[in-house]
Amino acid sequence: MPPLDSSRAQYRAFRDARFSRKPPGTEGSANSGGWRQRKHYLREYRRWLWPYRGRILAVLLLALLGAGLSMLLPLVTRYIIDGILAPSSLGISEKMSRLVTVCCAMLILLFVTQAFDTLRAYLTAVLNAKVIFRLRQKLFERFLRLPLGELQDLKSGGIVSRLSQDTDKVKGMVQMGLITPTAAGIRVVLTVAVLVLLSWEMALIAAAMIPPIVLINLLWVRRVRPIYRSMADARSEIDGRVTETFGGIRVVRAFRRERKEEHDYAVAHHTVIRKNLLAEKLRLVVSAGWGLLIPATSLAVVGFGGYRVIQGQGTVGDIVAFQMYAFMLLMPVSQIVNSFNATQQALAAMERVFEALSTKEEKPDAPDAVDAPCPIREIRFDGIGFEYRAGLPVLSDVSLTVPAGSTVALVGPSGGGKTTFVDLVARFHDPVSGRILIDGVDLRRVRLQSYRQRLAIVPQEVFLFDGTVADNIRYGRRAAADGDVEDAARRANAHNFIEELPETYETLIGERGVKLSGGQRQRISIARAILADPEILILDEATSNLDTESEQLIQASLTELLASRTTFVIAHRLSTITHADIIVVLEAGRVVQVGTHTDLLNRKGLYREMVERQQKLFADPPSTLAWE
Repeated sequence: MPPLDSSRAQYRAFRDARFSRKPPGTEGSANSGGWRQRKHYLREYRRWLWPYRGRILAVLLLALLGAGLSMLLPLVTRYIIDGILAPSSLGISEKMSRLVTVCCAMLILLFVTQAFDTLRAYLTAVLNAKVIFRLRQKLFERFLRLPLGELQDLKSGGIVSRLSQDTDKVKGMVQMGLITPTAAGIRVVLTVAVLVLLSWEMALIAAAMIPPIVLINLLWVRRVRPIYRSMADARSEIDGRVTETFGGIRVVRAFRRERKEEHDYAVAHHTVIRKNLLAEKLRLVVSAGWGLLIPATSLAVVGFGGYRVIQGQGTVGDIVAFQMYAFMLLMPVSQIVNSFNATQQALAAMERVFEALSTKEEKPDAPDAVDAPCPIREIRFDGIGFEYRAGLPVLSDVSLTVPAGSTVALVGPSGGGKTTFVDLVARFHDPVSGRILIDGVDLRRVRLQSYRQRLAIVPQEVFLFDGTVADNIRYGRRAAADGDVEDAARRANAHNFIEELPETYETLIGERGVKLSGGQRQRISIARAILADPEILILDEATSNLDTESEQLIQASLTELLASRTTFVIAHRLSTITHADIIVVLEAGRVVQVGTHTDLLNRKGLYREMVERQQKLFADPPSTLAWE
């Protein structure tokens, strides 16, 4: 198959896959499965709307009142023509008096009808706002608690598009999928009922247009929903790619990839445009049907009405009233048909939203879960194993006992499982086999939030938020006083450079801290961990972005910080691990050596080989060597 490097090729592949016939016997099962899933999402949406049933009923009642009042206008018009203007027995003054009276009454009626419609529109807007706010809030909460693997699959663009575009389109489900068709349906029923009372023959002519329109739209709906779903997925991919591109803009420019990124962006957007044009083409088919049926219906009403007048079975007022009722019938039917388009987009968005909401949370607490012990006296790893993909172990049969207050250094070749090990400590993942025990309690039986309250992480890739320096240091302890923030910054050797910033601790540092150097960002991250005052601390190459002078200045602060805490350190510099109580050497996911720095140097093994190899390579003192 040729590469899909153009929007035309991508669009053709999508169209062929969408509209090609499936082998016999496969289409029914796929459709039934998709329908069952759709019904499930619709039931979920109905559950979301249930708390607002009172508001929905009020909106529908106002729609009913407005529709009922609007039914009077054609009857009054017929009375004006046949009862006031046509009779020759009435004098001019009598006709004027009756005309003014009827017109004033209708003006009041129009004001009341408009008031009902305006109130209904406002209540609908309030209802939409409440439903979407609650939906968006729950979706945001769910994203915060999704497993890391699920979030990585979604990417930032997929998350943002679901929180913004998709939820906005779901808002149309209330208006276009429920209120508009229901209110329009009420008008259709009332209009047909009045037409039948006036003349069942003319009512039949006016209503004859409804079945063809419904049939056309049913056929259109089957075609268009997958297109809207595909467009939404494609936009998520585009948003994610844009975020990724500008997040790594230095790499893009360094490797001269601007033209390639421009090409990929244009192809992706152009493919979406092609899909949108396909949906528009299908919509125009529906519009063409309307363009033929509406004037044909109007012509039939006038022709049959004229025939009745000639035969003496009707009046000119009847024709005008029927024309008005036919138009009033077309309007709600048109609203129902137009709601199909918005509803299909809303259904596609709803599936994406409720698909995310139905995803299981990261690690729901077990029914018999307990709070983390305070203080934690021991962490024991009992034969743990872990794999991201089945059959490809990352850690195998790792056993280790860590007393409280110990510093554990993790070293070894790249890909040995060091980061995965500390991710298990932070419980970003659970072991596939074995157990992690906190004071003898399986970590999976400990309430997640109570455990993470006792934990802090200083990652290698520092992440700072777009806010002030003080806000970022306070992130783990929002209620911390200014004095505590400054003390944490001093202990992290960050206070001096913070004082030199334009607004010191209130300086805005930009997205991801772009206004600071790498070393400055790292020290603020360490200050954040110090202020959080955790029992368990994870340092993932925490001094990797510091120059030699800054590293020497901060070592004393780290030593003080580590003194009373259980600390897991991943480091490439000997200066950060020589003091460790336990050094764990990992290779290919297995523990090959455990001991102190002195013990391991006195024994043959991987640790000693790594030290000697790097000494020969760099000819540097051991305290400044870097691991692989």
